[in-house]
Formats: sequence, C-alpha cells, structure tokens
Amino acid sequence: MARTQLTLAALATSAVPGLDVAYARKHSAGAHGLFDSALVIDRDGRALIIRVPTSQSAETEQSADLVALRALTTGNRSRLPFDVPEYVGQTPIQGTRAVVYELLAGDSFDADALTGHEGVSGSIGRAIAAIHSLPSAFIGTAGLPQQSAEQCRKDTIDLIDRAANTGYLPAALLRRWEQATDDDALWQFAPAVVHGSMSADSILITDDAVSGILGWSGLAVGDPARDLHWLLAARGNAAELAIDAYSNARQGSDTHITQRAMLYAELELARWLLHGASSHDQSIVDDAVAMLDGLVDTVHSHTQQPLSPETGPIMTVDDVETMLDHMPRAARDYDQHAAMHTDSYNFSGLTIDSESDDDSEDASSSTGVIAPDQAARRSASE
Repeated sequence: MARTQLTLAALATSAVPGLDVAYARKHSAGAHGLFDSALVIDRDGRALIIRVPTSQSAETEQSADLVALRALTTGNRSRLPFDVPEYVGQTPIQGTRAVVYELLAGDSFDADALTGHEGVSGSIGRAIAAIHSLPSAFIGTAGLPQQSAEQCRKDTIDLIDRAANTGYLPAALLRRWEQATDDDALWQFAPAVVHGSMSADSILITDDAVSGILGWSGLAVGDPARDLHWLLAARGNAAELAIDAYSNARQGSDTHITQRAMLYAELELARWLLHGASSHDQSIVDDAVAMLDGLVDTVHSHTQQPLSPETGPIMTVDDVETMLDHMPRAARDYDQHAAMHTDSYNFSGLTIDSESDDDSEDASSSTGVIAPDQAARRSASE
C-alpha cells in the first residue's frame, strides 16, 4: 500500500532534525510505483522531496544515486552550469530508508518539447558536454564504474547476442548491429565521465536553459554517446542544434559519436525485447517485435546510410530523425529510474510514449521560497 503524504511528511521530520512541515502533498503517478514520493515545504518555505523505495530495484537505484551525489563534491559541481540535487537526510523505515533531498527549481518536458526550442536545445548540448568534461579521477576514488572503449564495445556485443538468442531479432538488424560493433574506427574514442541515465526526465528547465539535472545513479566513466542517444530519438526540429552545441563545446573530439549514439538508440528496442522476455510478458515481446520490424523497414529504405562509417556514408542527425519518425517510440530506459524529483514510478503503466504527471506544477522563485502551487513539475515516465 502506498504511503500517504502525512506518513511521508512525518518521515521527513525524522530524517531532517528540526524540520517544521507546513505543507505536504503526494507526488504519485499510481499505486504501483517504485517510489513513494512527496513534496514537503517547511515554515520557512524550504522545499524538499522525500522518497521511499518500494522494491529492491528502487532501493538499489537510490543507493547508487546517493553514492554519485557524494562523489559530486562542491568542486565538481562548480564546473557544471546547472544545479545537482543536494542530499539532506535519511531515516530507516521497514527495512529500507526514506531519503530527503532539496527540491531543484525548474520544469520538465518531454524530449520533443525540449528539442523543439533552439535555446533549450543548445543549452542541453552544452550541459551534457560539461558533464563529459569533468576530470575523471573522482569516479575511481568514489568506487564508481569505469569502462574502457573496448569494454563498452563488448557490453554492446553482449546485449546484441542476448537479443539474438531470444529468436525474435530480425536478421537484417543483427547484421546491421554486428557491422557497427565490428568496425574498429567506431570504437576509437576516449571514455569520459557520463551521467549514465540521461533522458528528458533528467532535465529541469528555467528561463529556456538547463537549470538542473537529476538522477545520477548511472554516474560512471564510459561512452559519452550513451548520454546522447535519447536526443536522436526526439522529433523536435532543433534536435540537431543540441548535437552541434555538444560537439562545439567538446571541440569535435569524437568524430563517430553520432553513429554510436544512433546504435544505442536502436538498441533500446533490443532492451525492450529483453525486458519482455525476462519478465515473461508476451505483450511487451510482441510490442518490441513490432517496433523491430518497423526499424527493419526503415533500414531497408536507407541502405546507403548504415551505422558503420566504413561501409557507407555517415548518417546525419536529419537522416536519423527521418528514420525514427517512421517507427514507434520505444519505452525509455525502463530499468533506469533516473528522475530524482519524479513521482512514484508506475511500472504497470509502461507504454511506448512517455506520460506526464497531471499533478505536476510549476517551480520556484528566485528567492528559493516555493509556494505549494509552485512545486517543480516532474514527469513520471520511463
């Protein structure tokens, strides 16, 4: 049973000594969420988010997020042109823990809206580039994952093999993806600090610029293309500007990053297939198969534009958007619950299109005092 806002407010007072709650409201998209979550505002107008995991996977995600936030020290945060959540306190509850964070100012939007505005798109590209430009030594010090380019490649091959072993992966896609993983040039890149769970739900916007980024449980050293693949699936007419802004900020140091990002975007369908197979949900399997078949049709109509730069011309962002416009959108990172401010994640509501929480509201004032009707709006999609 989902915890009430009063229960969560009481937990917040236990987690944060001296907290005097003036207002609380549930932040929930449904009764089957991975987190019970509430917005709490104290007598001084300080806005906090409290979250309690409702499953083992949610608790694992929460623990990883806390490790990442501790690793993002004041020095690291000062290098970023946006805010990162601040841990405030925690308290034990029924074998798990309730964790309280500062509420960040900003609104959330779906990927199409984010990439439909030139100023916002450019800000997103620069924000991601700032993450990838962080010095990587702190990742190892914090005990967070570190992958070489070859390890990223091997993980991709393993994912493709597992999808092929289901018996549902079309041969045309298997050949396309194997060509990409066989191409040595595609995997000649310098690993960087990556967010690891980046999606539209991770981003908060204030005044047409990125004001905060949430959900740091995937923080690691790895392939920077992983943080860009969701942009290629967005249909906003300024999506290319985000990629350009990123490349300019990073000085074009990774010439094949768009091809790998496209590969990761396509592999989201393989992940969706594997999720359906592992959960023994035939409806998800059928949905994934239909999308994979749609991708095959699109690939066949773009035979001169494969993923591998060695076997043909490089696919432009416009080409990518055209291709994806002809296929349904896969569920985004269903196993990465990235949003720090998210309402309770509704696993039973996994769909192809992201859904917004109707209870979401606008965020913050410049003073930091947030009225009850100004709570930051967060999506509960995956």
